[in-house]
Amino acid sequence: MTLPRLDTLVSYPAGALTSSGTVLHTEAVADGRRVVLLDNSACHPVDSAWPDQPADRATITVNGTVLDVLDCVVGATDGTALFLGAEVPVRKGTEGWAFVTAHLVDDALATEAGLVEGAEASLAVDADYRHALSVGHTACHLASLALNAELAGSWSKPASTDALDQPNFDALAIETSRIEERGSVDVYRVGKSLRKKGFAPARLVDDLGEVETGVDARLSAWVASGAAASIERDGDRLTDRRYWTTTLDGHAVSIPCGGTHVASLAELSAPQVTLHAQQSESALELRMTTRA
Repeated sequence: MTLPRLDTLVSYPAGALTSSGTVLHTEAVADGRRVVLLDNSACHPVDSAWPDQPADRATITVNGTVLDVLDCVVGATDGTALFLGAEVPVRKGTEGWAFVTAHLVDDALATEAGLVEGAEASLAVDADYRHALSVGHTACHLASLALNAELAGSWSKPASTDALDQPNFDALAIETSRIEERGSVDVYRVGKSLRKKGFAPARLVDDLGEVETGVDARLSAWVASGAAASIERDGDRLTDRRYWTTTLDGHAVSIPCGGTHVASLAELSAPQVTLHAQQSESALELRMTTRA
């Protein structure tokens, strides 16, 4: 059994929808599936450490046989065993570990196709689904920045700031984030710890409609600017740092991000958020649904 010693080379940050490579490792896993590791891949995997963007839909072709990629996850290996998704026991960058794009296919079909280590394979990503998720991820970033700006006056103490130098409510309160086709759903928690940091949730209780209107206005203006956007990266391997960049209100914006994005804000259409707040005994939960 041969396992990679280097992280997978990935081309999806540059927008690639196809790739060709060599099968480095393959093994049967549960539920009749087989994991396939390639030396390079255009397929965006879901990362269990922060599973906001779903995996791409894709196919792998080997020896003329087309195999559906049933799932694609971040995996890791220390050279002796392969761990997938939530089973990965170490953080990215841990010495002696390689982080890999793990493609899961039907075991029986892969065996029949002759998918073995050393085989040459090509990969193709569903372009429409990728674009819809990319729109959703870009909209998610814009909505979080707009929400931060709209709530900037709700802080009574200095707070860490976002890419536009506004108090970063999004980073400090986020519980979960889920990228969807042409949108996202973000859930925030305003509890005792956030209040102690100086955030007063009065506007989320009394003026939620006004907050929503303000967020929408910022989104509309940013999309109307048609600003270019891109992914800058420190390298081409899976764990190399990547940053989503654009220009908003004349300011250069850079946000660490491992997902995929559109090349222009003009690709978003009629962006709009819906805010819903619910008070429990211990905290206020805010749900922001973004559609673009």
